[in-house]
Amino acid sequence: MNHSSSQPPKPPATWAIVLAFTLLYTAWGTTYLAIKRGVQNESLPPALFGGTRICLAGLLLLGYLAVRGRPLGLSRRDLALVAMTGCLLFVAGNGLVTLAQKTVPSSVAAVLVATTPLWVGLLGMCWPGGERLGGRGWLGLLIGLGGVLILLSPRLHDLGALVRDLGPLLVLGSAGSWALGSLVMRHHRLRGSHLTAAAYQMVLGGGALALVGLAAGETEQLPDHVTMGAAGAFFYLLVVGSLVGFVSYNWLLGHVTAAQASTYAYVNPAVAVLVGWADGEDMTPWLLAGIGVILAGVALVRGGAGPRPAESKAPATEEPPPCPALLREADRALPAGYDK
Repeated sequence: MNHSSSQPPKPPATWAIVLAFTLLYTAWGTTYLAIKRGVQNESLPPALFGGTRICLAGLLLLGYLAVRGRPLGLSRRDLALVAMTGCLLFVAGNGLVTLAQKTVPSSVAAVLVATTPLWVGLLGMCWPGGERLGGRGWLGLLIGLGGVLILLSPRLHDLGALVRDLGPLLVLGSAGSWALGSLVMRHHRLRGSHLTAAAYQMVLGGGALALVGLAAGETEQLPDHVTMGAAGAFFYLLVVGSLVGFVSYNWLLGHVTAAQASTYAYVNPAVAVLVGWADGEDMTPWLLAGIGVILAGVALVRGGAGPRPAESKAPATEEPPPCPALLREADRALPAGYDK
């Protein structure tokens, strides 16, 4: 009798796991600099720049699923859920952070986006049947807020600066939108294929963001000719940010724990600060202190959620923190925030 079929699959080589983590950290840690180069250096209209890229990434994913023979249909319920969360994640989430980076440095944007789990913890308490924060979670929220204040402290000396440049507040609004989209997905589970839903989410959300750009007259801001810098930023975000990061994250979730794969939420801001510094952005003491304090708060909040009121004895499940693909496992689940 042949017992070979009952043997577990051979685990991947260590170098393969290291490579996947490197690709993931690099892909999602450098997206903020690429966005900044697109909207700030090349003056590309933010909604059209972000919306067309995200919509195209979703179409490519749908094409891949079609070639693989995967089902592409969604129920009306799932389609409505995908459309709503697509608007939260991409129209509000991606749209606000892309608009903000017309003035906000990429490193500052990445650190402020790292507050998303803090928003998840805060908004989750307001959700019917949501998780309550314990003392550790509340401490994390306060520490995270302190980190934001530290990061923005140079601007707080002149409150008028926050009114003249709403960029940092737009990034915080983006993080809040990602958090709300994450909570909607968490509490209203999809019944069909999550990978198919992710593709439609990008198509609908990205398409809606592009329509916002058209309605806002952004076609008048399009350059007369496409420079190498503009094309490079667009295709870098499409290929590296959307596809390489997407594939790496999914592959890792099949071979390491969700907690290990979700470490990108802590590593990405550090990568963004380093590449921003290499690109000429200032690495100020306020920035370094802010990132350290914010990530400390995030760690406390992620470990400080209490049980849900109606299921205090139910085993807790860990959600990856939202940030740049909505996949938790290929075709099984997704972290909200997958494509900044």
